[in-house]
Amino acid sequence: MSADELSPAEALRTMVVAYADVLDGALEPTGPRAGFDSGDPQTGTMVFFDGHGVSVGVWECTPGGWAISDRPTTETMLLLGGTVTITPLDGEPVELGEGDVFVLPKGWSGRWDVTETVRKLFVLVE
Repeated sequence: MSADELSPAEALRTMVVAYADVLDGALEPTGPRAGFDSGDPQTGTMVFFDGHGVSVGVWECTPGGWAISDRPTTETMLLLGGTVTITPLDGEPVELGEGDVFVLPKGWSGRWDVTETVRKLFVLVE
């Protein structure tokens, strides 16, 4: 049963646990990052909660780059490893690495350039 199939009361009583080995374990290959324009950014994902407008999981991407225009969700991320440069539209590039936490709000536009394979814990909110 998916989280969206639970009643609001059931959802409040449901706990999802992702043990530490999930953070560095094998991910399901999900192919090249859509819209990439540099490198060969191959991705892998494991979603361990998806419902009620929230998705939580682990994502990994090999080096490459792509533009993002008008994000459809707000995403909070904790980098578990690797290095990425995030450049907001009309802004200065910011290099982020292991242990850094950042939020890209709904409507954000800019660019991602993964320079060293990145793995992140993510929380998406519609």
